[in-house]
Amino acid sequence: MSLLSVVIPVYNEVSTVADILQAVRNSGVDELQIIVVDDASSDGTTELIRNELSPQIDVLVTHEVNQGKGAALRSGIQHATGKYIVFQDADLEYDPINFPLMLQIIDDENTDVVYGSRYLGKPFGEASPPWHQLINAGLTWFSNMFTGYRLTDMETCYKMFPASFLQSIALEEAGFNIEPEMTAKAAASGLRLTEVPVSYDRRTFEEGKKIGFKDGLEAVYTIIKYGVRFL
Repeated sequence: MSLLSVVIPVYNEVSTVADILQAVRNSGVDELQIIVVDDASSDGTTELIRNELSPQIDVLVTHEVNQGKGAALRSGIQHATGKYIVFQDADLEYDPINFPLMLQIIDDENTDVVYGSRYLGKPFGEASPPWHQLINAGLTWFSNMFTGYRLTDMETCYKMFPASFLQSIALEEAGFNIEPEMTAKAAASGLRLTEVPVSYDRRTFEEGKKIGFKDGLEAVYTIIKYGVRFL
C-alpha cells in the first residue's frame, strides 16, 4: 500500500504528459502510486504513453470513448491503493511540489481533506485574469452557501481525500462538474476541509485549456443538485 495515489486524467496532452509524470515522480513523496487515465486522446498522447512512458506509470486505464474529466477521475479512483488520493491535471498549471505540504496538513492537523487554492494569499488577478477569478469566486461562494465551507477555490484541481472516503461514495458526474459534486458530498459526510495556497501557472485556451463558460453553467446546476439532495 502506498501513501499517496495520484490520479492523472489525460486528454490530448501530448506536449506535457511526459513532463508532468516526471514532476510527480520528483515531487518529494516517496510512496507514490501513479494512475493515468487516458480519456480517448486523439493527438498522439495514447501512443506516447503506451510506447515510451509506461515504465513511469503504475496503473494505466484507457477509455475507448472520450467521457470527460469526472469519468476519468472515477476510473482512476477505482484503482487507487494509497491511503490518500490526489488529482493532478496532465498540463503544467499545477506543480506537484505542493504534495508534501498537503500531506503534512492532512496528517498533522485536525482535518480530513485538503484543497490547494490558487488564490489564497495572492493579490486579486495574480493567479488568473480578473474575469476568470470572478467567475471562480462566484461559483465557490455559491458552493459555500450550501456546504458551509469557507473555500476560496472550490474548482481547484488539487483535492486530497482519504481513499477510503472516495471509494465508499458513488460519484456520478462525468465532466468538470465532479468538482462541486465532491465538495458537496464531503460536506454532507461531515468531513473537515482545509485549504492551503499552491503555486499555479495558468495556461491559455490557445495552449489547450479546456474548461469554458458552459462548464460554469453546469457547475451552478450541480451545486444546486447536490446541495439540495445532501444538505
